[in-house]
Amino acid sequence: MGGRFEGKRGLVLGVANQRSIAWAIARRLAEEGAQLAFTYQGERIERYVRDLAGSVSSPLVTQCDVRSDDDVARVTAETAEAFDGSLDVLVHSVAFAAREDLEGRFVDTPRDRFWTAVDVSAYSLVSFARAVEPLMDARGGGSILTMTYLGGERAVPHYNVMGVAKATLDSCVQYLAWDLGKKNVRVNAISAGPVRTLAARSIAGFPTMEEIVEQRAPLHRHITGDDLGAAAAYLLSEEAQNVTGTTLYVDSGYHSVGM
Repeated sequence: MGGRFEGKRGLVLGVANQRSIAWAIARRLAEEGAQLAFTYQGERIERYVRDLAGSVSSPLVTQCDVRSDDDVARVTAETAEAFDGSLDVLVHSVAFAAREDLEGRFVDTPRDRFWTAVDVSAYSLVSFARAVEPLMDARGGGSILTMTYLGGERAVPHYNVMGVAKATLDSCVQYLAWDLGKKNVRVNAISAGPVRTLAARSIAGFPTMEEIVEQRAPLHRHITGDDLGAAAAYLLSEEAQNVTGTTLYVDSGYHSVGM
């Protein structure tokens, strides 16, 4: 495989285990030559992330609570130290909503859990984009990628407050693209079809979502982590140098159909 990312440095947020979308993307970037740093959330998954990061010779694995400005600043400083003050790529694959809010009615979402979902799933992209801007500026530009879903555009049963958070994230992508374009920093999103990840298990009716996509999408097939890794590699590479503020759908075409 070619080395589109030879000499490139990246920070990956959101790996939980080998089935994570963030890991599928990181693995593809590493295969093409990228040097990557990783964050993890909580001691429970630390071992899994360290093992995966070790398999691609990562120079940095560090804990991060994306709700903490102090943690964002610390992680950015550690990344700068690991990569000589510069960064080419940021992969943001972070989202959270309370399990009970993905089972009942959206209208019953309490205020505190509503804002937690938006903070973790959307504002964390803003905070990290702001933090790494100087590191990307030092390289003459960079590329930021986040993960979204059709539930931010349409009401998907049981997606609930996560859909609202994704709608916020989608708008953040566009405004960040405008702000950071002056620094030659591109900001894009991938809207993925249903993928069997740890996070997906918390969504009530997820197997039904998979079945519906397979039945109704034009290509009639499931989405894999490899599909997302390939799409991400394109958006993050210089081959997409004039692509920003854009959402790329990797969902077998499901987003294009009416029913």
